[in-house]
Amino acid sequence: MLIDVSCSLSRYDPAGTPLFMPSVVVGSRGMHTDWIGERFVSDLGTSLLADLAEIGPRLGASEGERRGHERVRRAFETAGVRDVELQEFDLTKWERDDARVELTEPTERTFDPIALPGSPSGTVEAEFVHLGYGLPADFEDADLEGTVVVTRSDVPDYHDRWMHRREKYFRAVDAGAAAFLFQNHVEGQLPPTGSVGGGTDVVGPIPAAGVSYEAGERLARYDSEGSVRGTITVETEISDGTSQNVVGVLGPDTDEEIVLCGHVDGHDISEGALDNASGIAVVCEAAAGLAAVEDALERRVRVIGFGAEELGLKGSQHYLETTDPSTVTAVVNCDGVGRGRDMSVRTCGFGDLGTVVEEVATEFDHPIEAVPRVSTHSDQWPFVWRGVPGLAVGSDTGPGRGWGHTAADTLDKTDERAIREHGILVARIVQLLADAERTIDRRDPEAIRDELVAEKQDVSMRVAGEWPFDD
Repeated sequence: MLIDVSCSLSRYDPAGTPLFMPSVVVGSRGMHTDWIGERFVSDLGTSLLADLAEIGPRLGASEGERRGHERVRRAFETAGVRDVELQEFDLTKWERDDARVELTEPTERTFDPIALPGSPSGTVEAEFVHLGYGLPADFEDADLEGTVVVTRSDVPDYHDRWMHRREKYFRAVDAGAAAFLFQNHVEGQLPPTGSVGGGTDVVGPIPAAGVSYEAGERLARYDSEGSVRGTITVETEISDGTSQNVVGVLGPDTDEEIVLCGHVDGHDISEGALDNASGIAVVCEAAAGLAAVEDALERRVRVIGFGAEELGLKGSQHYLETTDPSTVTAVVNCDGVGRGRDMSVRTCGFGDLGTVVEEVATEFDHPIEAVPRVSTHSDQWPFVWRGVPGLAVGSDTGPGRGWGHTAADTLDKTDERAIREHGILVARIVQLLADAERTIDRRDPEAIRDELVAEKQDVSMRVAGEWPFDD
């Protein structure tokens, strides 16, 4: 006998074993839940996570990224995804070499920064000017011609908006700075990374490097006491290269499809276990859950592991250059999901997507924070700005990036329980979106543009040359 109940991920027997009822049906469309138990004992996603971490750095166009995509291809096939292929595209290949800061005034001292992806090579001997948070007024009030500009990676609570790293970099460029240093605002001797290219370019115009909180604070102290002079050297290699997307399908051959995706690449200073091996592991688990109920899917599901997200969403941008956006009903992008127990989702202002998230949270009695604001900094964005409904799925780990974009983004920080649980939740979200009777309304791109302008999210994007709208 089939019963209509809501299955909770938090129900256990006295021995602590999760309780499942294989013949229980979830939802009004009669979806069997056998696959949920299978996912709870699966090591498909966690094995992929461990292997990607073992591969290590996977920056776009690198050998590590190529190996990561091949591993994801095999994982997709094991999950039951059909017609899996690697779709290659051209990409500027950037490789870091040495970077150093050598002060001569007010004292002789060296610091060990790391080059920011997209930095050109260069040696600059100049005055160092620490602008603190690097707010717009800080740039307006300073003479920065020919200097090395230093800013923190955060903004104060009183500021009216968040500022992306690339905005601070390009404000330094526009002010005539000769080089840029980006200070981690988190203590712990860890220089941060992150790309500085703008628009369609991987490479930026001036040398740039990340320094630890401690190094930045010492530079700020010297600057407050008088002139700071020295040399910053950044050595990089730039050449022609390629990246790729891993693409496969599930479900029927329909005119419209749901895109389930996450990025495979990571930064070149760490294992990229949280950003984004965890996310693509969740995609793999969700794909396996969908494969188990493939006959019930009424819309095609396109499963994608994007390349070169960290270099400016290059993989998803390339995909949209070769795909008609009107055929995509919705996008579910997993970036940072699976690294904390509670899921957090940006619905990007699409009310129908918010309704689906709420249904799944209620159905599974599992907390999911649904934030309606538009998210512009992951692979859902090239879809969303065109009006395609998009979810940015992550984990609630508190403010800031935490260990992300540092050398401490390692396997020991991950949560295998969250990989399995979030894979189940993401699979169920996609199942509901794949219901042919469910309407998922698009948004007018002009309304999205106006919303970003009202929230001042457009400022960083305009400064960095990343504003996609024709104003």
